[in-house]
Amino acid sequence: MANVEHLSRIQQDTKRWLEWSNNNQKISLDPETAAHLNGAKLYEIELTSDRLSQNNLQNAELSNANLVGVNLSGVDLSDANLIAANLSEANLSGADLSHANLIGTVLKKANLRRADLSAAKLIRSNLSEANLVDANLNEADLSQSNLYEAEAIGAYLYRATLYKAKLVEAHLSKVYLVGADLREAHLYRTDLRYAHLTKANLGGAHLLEANLSGANLRKANLRGANLQGADLRCANLHQADLRGANLQGALFE
Repeated sequence: MANVEHLSRIQQDTKRWLEWSNNNQKISLDPETAAHLNGAKLYEIELTSDRLSQNNLQNAELSNANLVGVNLSGVDLSDANLIAANLSEANLSGADLSHANLIGTVLKKANLRRADLSAAKLIRSNLSEANLVDANLNEADLSQSNLYEAEAIGAYLYRATLYKAKLVEAHLSKVYLVGADLREAHLYRTDLRYAHLTKANLGGAHLLEANLSGANLRKANLRGANLQGADLRCANLHQADLRGANLQGALFE
């Protein structure tokens, strides 16, 4: 049976919710109560429940929420507001985060395997060491985000924005980055083997010692990019713009 007190608090206005939740920071929601969270205003909440998987949090207000380690696998968080929320080590595998607002959100070591993050706002988010294998990030905005050592093998980032993103030592082999904006992105020692980078904008990108072997860079913009020591063996550079690029020590054969 759903927790009547939790339901009534959730349905109250923001001010009353904040007053109550500040004094009841650790809240464990039962599954039936969680099922009523669609569109709920849960500002600054700290959830300790590990049983929220498969529930509906569509349009929920979870800005500044503490969701460290919470199981949200398969949850519908589409259009939810998660600005500055802490989702470190959370399980979001298969979750729907399409169009969600994740600006400044901490997703360090989070499991986002096969999650739908299409058109999500991930500006300045922390995705370091996150699992993004086979995730859908098509048209997502990851400007200035931190993806240090993130695992994104086979992820889809069609026309995604990664302007000035930090992808140092990230694993992006076979990733789909067609038409993506990677201007001035930090890709030092990033694994981009067999990545699909057709028409991608890598102008001014930092690709020192990056592994681009077998990558498709057809019609890619690499103007002013630093490819010093990069591995470009078997890469497709047909009609790629390499004007002003630093190719010192790069491997082609």
